[in-house]
Amino acid sequence: MNSSVQSNVIEKKMNIPYALPLVGEEEIAEVVASLTSNWLSRGPKTMEFEGLFAKYVQSPHALGLNSCTAGLHLAQLALGIGAGDEVITTPYTFVSTANTIIQCGAKPVFVDIDPVTMNINPNLLEQAITPRTKAIIPVHFAGYPCDMDPILDIARRHNLKVIEDAAHAVHTQYRGRMVGSIGDITCFSFYATKNLTTGEGGMITLNDPELADRIRVMSLHGMSKNAWNRYSDKGSWFYEVEYAGFKYNMTDIQAALGITQLRRLVNMQETREAYAKIYNEAFAHNDTLILPHDSAEHRHAWHLYVIRLKEHMVNITRSEMIELLKEAGIGTSVHFIPVPQHPYYRRLGYRLEDYPECMAAYEAEISLPLYPSMSEEEIRYVIEQVNRITAENRK
Repeated sequence: MNSSVQSNVIEKKMNIPYALPLVGEEEIAEVVASLTSNWLSRGPKTMEFEGLFAKYVQSPHALGLNSCTAGLHLAQLALGIGAGDEVITTPYTFVSTANTIIQCGAKPVFVDIDPVTMNINPNLLEQAITPRTKAIIPVHFAGYPCDMDPILDIARRHNLKVIEDAAHAVHTQYRGRMVGSIGDITCFSFYATKNLTTGEGGMITLNDPELADRIRVMSLHGMSKNAWNRYSDKGSWFYEVEYAGFKYNMTDIQAALGITQLRRLVNMQETREAYAKIYNEAFAHNDTLILPHDSAEHRHAWHLYVIRLKEHMVNITRSEMIELLKEAGIGTSVHFIPVPQHPYYRRLGYRLEDYPECMAAYEAEISLPLYPSMSEEEIRYVIEQVNRITAENRK
């Protein structure tokens, strides 16, 4: 750390983890009920959760899976994406988005981000399209929606499919439309730190009933429709394998947790929104920071609260600020290490320098704690420490 970095003694130090799930007695009771029902894998709870989630995001079809990654993989396979094809996405995402393209045998083509929203820049999309392009995967970064209308317009004109990576975007709206009802296929994550958690888990939503049936079959070894209930009194021992499928299904234990989380989601989101507003108002006059973009036109899910440090205005780097926050008892994270920065993708010839807005965002970004089980006192403490550290280390 630079010798110029200052860190004064902190009075009444708090310890605030970066992220914690909010799981209470309701969730525990629902999971126990599932355990005592003697149906632990995919079953009635999963189907109930699928129906409730489909209704919530205003989509006719929803399919519970074991992860968002599984959803992205199955979506591409079901659309026939494979060897020799190209899929456009953002370099500023968790690596699973690009990994699933590779796993289908296709090639990821990265398009740089908008420096304001940190989402894929629609203005750069058309120049990345080739005769081999089959799909676009926009990623709704931090819970703020991508600009879907121009993306969909470009996709229609070039006969491309749109698969939304909505890992951050449960509860997000784009111009009054729920994410989950906009693109051809949408993939959600219910990982432990997400706005709605099933521990591990995910969901696909889509409009096409034939495509939904194909993905459902592919998610459980490629076994014929309804083979999952062969051990129930309504099932049959006989099944046929229609695809070389995968073991990607959600379990009833996960779904039981998800049902209760979905019931509480609006209240949990209200807390996230309230805390994001407190952060925004408190940091509004801190000119060493770039605050997350928001707009009255859309609904931000506030999965992440992302600040960017203006290093030209302070004597510390982003990494040094993270360490100073850690000394103050505040857990943080960085979203994301861009895909082209990882050794595997560098070996494939990708370079982060080719995506200057992505590189600039990554080098400045810090994700602050934001979750419903935080107290307002903890939010105020984070604000106090961020403002203290930047004030002490101004140039």
